[in-house]
Amino acid sequence: MEAPAARTEMLELADEAFRAMNYELAADIYECQLLELGPQRPLYLSKADALARCGRFTEAFEAYQSAADLDRLRPENLQHLLDCIAANIRVKEALSRPQPPCRLRAGAPAESPGDHAGTGSGEEAPSDPLRCQVCLELLFEPVSLPCGHTFCRRCVEEETVTECQLCQLPVSVRPRARSGASPESSFRLNVVLCNLLEKWFPSECRSRRLQLEAAGLVRSGDYSAALGLCEQALSLVPHDYMMRCYRAELYITTGKYKEALCDGDVACTLKPLKTKILCDMFSPVLENMPDSLPTSMRSQSSCIRPKPTFLSTFSSAPVARDCTVAGPSEVFSKMNKISTQEPNASSQILKKSKATPGETSVPAEAVPPSFTNGSQKRKLSHETDICQSFKTPSKMAKKDEFVPLPFDNFKASREIPSELVDPSDFECSLCMRLFYEPVTTSCGHTFCLKCLERSLDHNSSCPLCKENVAEYLVTRAFSKTFLTEELIIQYLPEELNDRRRLHEEEMKELSNLTEDVPIFVCTMSFPTIPCPLHVFEPRYRLMIRRCIETGTKQFGMCIGNELKGFADYGCMLEIRDVKFFPDGRSVVDTIGKCRFKVLRHGQRDGYNTANIEYLEDKKVEGEEYHELVCLSDSVYDQAFTWFSSLKDNMRTQILNHFGPMPGKEQIPQSSQNGPAWCWWLLAVLPLESRAQLAVLSMTSLKDRLIAIRRVLVFVTRQRLRSLILT
Repeated sequence: MEAPAARTEMLELADEAFRAMNYELAADIYECQLLELGPQRPLYLSKADALARCGRFTEAFEAYQSAADLDRLRPENLQHLLDCIAANIRVKEALSRPQPPCRLRAGAPAESPGDHAGTGSGEEAPSDPLRCQVCLELLFEPVSLPCGHTFCRRCVEEETVTECQLCQLPVSVRPRARSGASPESSFRLNVVLCNLLEKWFPSECRSRRLQLEAAGLVRSGDYSAALGLCEQALSLVPHDYMMRCYRAELYITTGKYKEALCDGDVACTLKPLKTKILCDMFSPVLENMPDSLPTSMRSQSSCIRPKPTFLSTFSSAPVARDCTVAGPSEVFSKMNKISTQEPNASSQILKKSKATPGETSVPAEAVPPSFTNGSQKRKLSHETDICQSFKTPSKMAKKDEFVPLPFDNFKASREIPSELVDPSDFECSLCMRLFYEPVTTSCGHTFCLKCLERSLDHNSSCPLCKENVAEYLVTRAFSKTFLTEELIIQYLPEELNDRRRLHEEEMKELSNLTEDVPIFVCTMSFPTIPCPLHVFEPRYRLMIRRCIETGTKQFGMCIGNELKGFADYGCMLEIRDVKFFPDGRSVVDTIGKCRFKVLRHGQRDGYNTANIEYLEDKKVEGEEYHELVCLSDSVYDQAFTWFSSLKDNMRTQILNHFGPMPGKEQIPQSSQNGPAWCWWLLAVLPLESRAQLAVLSMTSLKDRLIAIRRVLVFVTRQRLRSLILT
């Protein structure tokens, strides 16, 4: 009883290692159990799955073959294998992809047109910006994620996609489409990019739509009509790799194996690196297989085709133009030996596996024995051998069929004719100017960053479709739509320079702290004294944001005036922090900097402005200075006595709002605004705003101290009188 228990424990340990993704350990344990227990089909399959997960495909195929010798393989037995092959190829091709250019978030300095050009030192220009970085085909139904990157909608709506392929941020803050979900929960198309793609690549867009229609016909079982749509699509874009693969699937479904092989050969010519990786991966396996099969087994042989996700997830990293690779017939003819005991393994695997969007797994007939005859055997051990079979057109191509074209007939990067590039296609619907720092809302509409923020100051809805986009008001996570900006940099450099120059001029004008200074009309503020503000009016939202954007982080504060709009004197405030609320309101933490006098009242975009000059206390010397020092010490002591005599609850409120009373200064004239304790005292004393304004406007420290002493005497007498009466 101990031996079976030990074997059970070892198998449980192997299963646990597999679940923990320690596939090497799991494979070793399964191998030990096979040596101890002898050939057992479940152990061979478990070992094969573990080896496949390790990427040890040669050993995995041997284990699958051993399992097949005991009993024929089932489709589900090869699911791990196909998934691992697809994952392995994706990793290898990801290493061959050109790295995407460094991206910037909204608000960062925009790149100059030359930033994306070659350096002249032999560096290659960035890859095609209009290519989806997931499927690596021309963007179709583009959607822009909150991070600013753009992909095909079907690529980001995959069940397995949870983060952006470029920046690893979550793909969306909105619900993603799922099977059976309503269209409203899906990603919204980027309207600007959709219009551009339709204008620049009408044939490609029409071809992709035909493919979607064909997929619908396949689901309803109308394969002939689906093939007709594929023919139309390929007549528009003969080099459509995805359509070639899709039509090959349909040909196999309808029993047209020669046509399917021709399409497969063309697909390999279009994307040679895909097949090269496949051949490199399988060459050790295929070379070790017997050259022929028993005659009794050939009638049962079938070709295991990769499931659609296996084909569609290959990338298209650039390779040498003169590099051609072996067609699928060589790989198919030897791979079929793996499943000689299961005639329809290919079709059942496809049916079992999950099809990618736009591609449907369909039943497939077994490939005829002619696919596996000895005349098609070739050695795949060397890359030079791999690169020979497509030097001439496929012998199976009929005279009216498409023959693989030389690589010189198409480009990896798409060039847009200059006559199709219109600046009006990149025009913001709010400012009617070229996009500057373009951002795309969750509803798919694109605006300049500053234009959208200004619109959201008044309403939390999209300016075009009125859909609620209030999530931006909370996070302020506006990321530039990188593709839109990249297209502008590439095709409209002069217009972008003009637009950038205009923006810089506006920022320079807004950053002037003596002319057209923004004025917040509210309450009294004083130098060195904190002044928290609750901002809810749209005009002041815009004003605060501009102060932050320009980098000055300063604006003026004045009390209101019935005749002029605001008083002739005020205090500059500096923004220390801003906290936003979901409805767009904010609490702005500011502190007083210096006093000013208004020279001219004005307005800009709804808020008040002013030309100002800064106030500075007049300095005194000699006997006057000594008298000033004595007066300052006397008033300070008087103020401290008054504050100490207040009730505890009143002192606590003052301390919570204004902080502790600043200390006495040894040199009263060290600051242009005088001692800080004077402004702290002026803020806490029970004075009307007009009286406070009169003291604020004084440029004589002596006069200001005398005025404060009078107020202290008055409030002290009032307090004593109230105590006597009580």
